[in-house]
Amino acid sequence: MSAGLRRTTGGLFLLGAVAFAAAATILSSTFDWPDILREPGSVVLPAFVAGGPALVWIWFATAWTYAILMVPILLLPAALGRRDDAALRVATYVGATSVVLSLVGFLRWVFVVPPLARSYVTGDATTRAAADAAWTAQHQFGGALLGEHLGQLLVVAWSVTVCVMILRTRVLPRALGVTGLVVSALYLLNQGDILATAVPGLPVWDLAGLLGSTGWGLWVAALGVTILARPVRDPVPSSTDGARTPSAGTATPHRAATAGPRS
Repeated sequence: MSAGLRRTTGGLFLLGAVAFAAAATILSSTFDWPDILREPGSVVLPAFVAGGPALVWIWFATAWTYAILMVPILLLPAALGRRDDAALRVATYVGATSVVLSLVGFLRWVFVVPPLARSYVTGDATTRAAADAAWTAQHQFGGALLGEHLGQLLVVAWSVTVCVMILRTRVLPRALGVTGLVVSALYLLNQGDILATAVPGLPVWDLAGLLGSTGWGLWVAALGVTILARPVRDPVPSSTDGARTPSAGTATPHRAATAGPRS
């Protein structure tokens, strides 16, 4: 496999994770994100207008820093020398789709929310009621359904597939696969908070979103660092692969010691 491709993939995973974390931290400090996502329009829309154009640009930056991850997700099978892995190939498209869905969820704060917020703040009682209703509809569709529910479910599916592939082939350190499964499970628990927006009274673990999203972001950064810092290990032959005879000039696979978005 190309060392340049490996460096590019690892570097973009690390860049995407760090850049998104920085943008999300700024968003959290200026707009009380993600807690404000569960507030009614009467709270969110005036707060959005109060944030001014700077807040719109912060949402814009948050969206596109997260979108960086689509590129290394698409490059990962080639970077790991696993182009022929059918499960990883399917998971790659699933992961890329998850980024697109989350991007839609983020960018509605740039293109959809601003006019609704202005209408709510400057309009009469009838206009405010209409803007509030429109806010709720787009928030549940573009945010809860697309960005959070589908976006997070698909990215968890991608992460789990990558981790199982790591554990099965040892193409990267085993600890990375185990850690990824743990943080993916935590991230999945955040679905309770999302579903509670449609099913009031559903039990919710408030820390799931914080622990899951933070842990997942750290795992993505660790994935990037691992790919950057060390050559990818030759995969361990499976029961079917082991029967194959290596072609001339090809190293025989061997067992190696292992080491270690809401919109």
